[in-house]
Amino acid sequence: MSKFWLLVKQLYKQKIKAKSFIISIILYIGVISVAMFWSNIKEAFFQDEPLKVALLNETNADIEALFKSSSDIEFTFPSEGISEVEQQVIAGDFDAAIFVRDQNKSLAADIATYKPLTFNDQQNLSSQLQYAGKLYEVQQLNLTAEQAEKILQSQTAITMKNLNKESESGKSEDEKAAGIGASFLVGFLIYSFVMTFLSMITTDVASEKGSRVLEVLLASVKPSTHFMAKLTGTFLLALTQIMTLLVVQSLLFMLIDNGSKWDAVLDIVNELSYGFIGYAVMFLLLTIMLNLIIGALLGSLVSKVEESGQAMMPAMMLGILGFYVLLSGMYSPDTLLIKIFSYIPFTSGMVMPLRIGATDISSFEPMLSMLILVGTVILFFLISLSFYKRSVLTYSSGGVIQKIKTVLKVTT
Repeated sequence: MSKFWLLVKQLYKQKIKAKSFIISIILYIGVISVAMFWSNIKEAFFQDEPLKVALLNETNADIEALFKSSSDIEFTFPSEGISEVEQQVIAGDFDAAIFVRDQNKSLAADIATYKPLTFNDQQNLSSQLQYAGKLYEVQQLNLTAEQAEKILQSQTAITMKNLNKESESGKSEDEKAAGIGASFLVGFLIYSFVMTFLSMITTDVASEKGSRVLEVLLASVKPSTHFMAKLTGTFLLALTQIMTLLVVQSLLFMLIDNGSKWDAVLDIVNELSYGFIGYAVMFLLLTIMLNLIIGALLGSLVSKVEESGQAMMPAMMLGILGFYVLLSGMYSPDTLLIKIFSYIPFTSGMVMPLRIGATDISSFEPMLSMLILVGTVILFFLISLSFYKRSVLTYSSGGVIQKIKTVLKVTT
């Protein structure tokens, strides 16, 4: 076995057995599972008794048919007067009482409570009353409650027709929604892995350098071989974490809740094109590789592990910036800000998949962004390799800029 693969194997086996690696996978699975199964978790741990509401109808319309009980609100329609119902609210028989009346042919409502309602309960009641008010006004046209509800629930069938025969067919609303969700997942993975593995490779190299282990190691291994082994081993570790996360999460979705979440995932995937999936995977892998190259370089520049946090701060800030731009673009993916950051190699991995999935762009734009990213990876690899040979055994004080100046004076 060559020295290169020996170093890769040693790094991979050491890191994959580490508790931090296992804990990080569990945390990722936990975060995604909580997001996907939140409704089930909320029902199991946070579901209280439904809000008991008494409703008195002071209009001549069939108001009772507009208010349907649910798991959150239980409506009762007592025959007593207002004062008697208010006394029942005070006694705790009801959490609230609603008195509805006609006001200029519109519905008006008074909500009486003894204990203040929670914010969620207030929102639920308000939304139900607003919807009932619309139905009430439609009922003034002498329609039944069912007919009025059918009118308000009706949906117009909309199809998009592109008159430009030379351009690609426009994406449907469902395809764009699926693209936004998938691009957020890609951006979240890039953001998480950049933070994790950038820190890992930077502190790893800095730790070996600070403890003088590299001086012994590089006596028998070329600095370029050590650099390549660090990149390869950490990159394989990132791939292992991604594959483990996907496999375990897929099994959870298929086995829990009768596979309903897995069906929802498949519905989203079916709306995605093969081109989007291919670009998303390539942007994910290239962005991780770019940050690993930067991390190895930064680790070789510092003299001890305590300085690594300060050294990698600019790279982490770029990752945070890209993630926040992605979040802003989820609501408006066609802005100039999104277009600019989709070409910047440090943020394009997060932002360009959003444009591919959620907007109608030509095939040239993602290809251009990909070429810029590939060119940046190659350029940074050559620069970092050259710096690594000279900086890995160079010890100096001062900030990162001062260390770079010192390294430039060193000849290979």
